[in-house]
Amino acid sequence: MSVARRFVDLHMHSTASDGAVAPAAVVEAARNAGLIAIALTDHDTLAGIPEARAAGDRLGVRVIAGVELSAVDAAGYETHILGLHIARPEPLQHALDVYRIARRDRAIAIVARLNELGVALSLDAVFAEAGEAAIGRPHVARALVAGGFASDHREVFDRWLGAGRAAFVEKRRLAMAEAFALIHEAGGLAIYAHPGGEGSHERIVALAALGMDGIEVRHPGHAAADIQRLGALAEQLDLLPSGGSDWHGAPSGPRTIGNMDVPEEWLERQEARLRARTASEVLA
Repeated sequence: MSVARRFVDLHMHSTASDGAVAPAAVVEAARNAGLIAIALTDHDTLAGIPEARAAGDRLGVRVIAGVELSAVDAAGYETHILGLHIARPEPLQHALDVYRIARRDRAIAIVARLNELGVALSLDAVFAEAGEAAIGRPHVARALVAGGFASDHREVFDRWLGAGRAAFVEKRRLAMAEAFALIHEAGGLAIYAHPGGEGSHERIVALAALGMDGIEVRHPGHAAADIQRLGALAEQLDLLPSGGSDWHGAPSGPRTIGNMDVPEEWLERQEARLRARTASEVLA
């Protein structure tokens, strides 16, 4: 008699950052998708975790505390890093508060540039779109579309907000080693998010030397060949595999909740690595 496989989704976003669905609704959607566990990994914030965990307790879905950070290496190349299994959030939260202020300052600068270009977008409109979330370019894009300045987000980024465009403003950058250290200090695991074709053997080895714990093997942006190659690299280099839908609330499309079939066994391997780390720290 075969045993039904159980799946998890370890990369999801809510309205605490740039997702379209509230944290509790993310958990409800996960339950409806048949998932047994999720990681809420909002950009630069842990604010949605308490609401998500309360919903998880009510609905029978385990919620793992996570975050998605943007960090740069010595060459200035930006990489997204997932912090999973955050157990001691205080030091990480302090650092995130600094970056939250930087995000707000960046939004103010973007709006100022748009105004200089003749786009009469107000800061209040952008702040209204963001609410209590960690503000980012998607909120500016939503405000522009809502105000009738553009037809959709693609047009916004192509005309103004994409890298190198007229209203693009660089964000404050976090060094890669610092990102890993913050995640580890918070009791978590540092996972290379959606590396795709950029996840070469050389790059992954270099990041592992800085303290990276694992690779997001399964992601909607990965081709089948990427998934196979990244999975093989994880095994070869003794890195943890992870995966998720990178869901932002869309009802359909490539980033649909639970569509990556991430096995429960990957979550168990992550937890085993954390237990081993804790044991070694006690003995040290």
